[in-house]
Amino acid sequence: MILKQYGTSYQSVQPNFNSRALTEIGFRRDKQLSISAEEFDATYEKVGGRELAPESEGDVHDEAEEDLLRNLEDGVKECVAELGDGEILVVESREGKDYPKTRDRKKNVVVDGENRLYFYWRVDPPLRLGVYRKKS
Repeated sequence: MILKQYGTSYQSVQPNFNSRALTEIGFRRDKQLSISAEEFDATYEKVGGRELAPESEGDVHDEAEEDLLRNLEDGVKECVAELGDGEILVVESREGKDYPKTRDRKKNVVVDGENRLYFYWRVDPPLRLGVYRKKS
């Protein structure tokens, strides 16, 4: 399960990564769990964390960005799959502070005598995820 803090509560979310959205890296609330921040802090302790910063490249702008977001989503799913019993994943990146964005760099290349653009995509800053477990 993935949780994200919204105001004074943590709510369960699902990844919602879309290259055509204004905020490409997003999470959608799924209403499976909601817990107050105060109760969360009293119940859970951090036992680990991950930073995800995939990269991709390609000669088609949208395809390269979609590949980047697919790699990021696969990384999140891998983190969820690695969770032990009683562990949860928390999105620690904060909007307005260090929330991840997709960033691109373009390069002119010559293909069959024609000028073309080649795109390099990355997530910057990385998506920070914390692994939490109920306190003993």
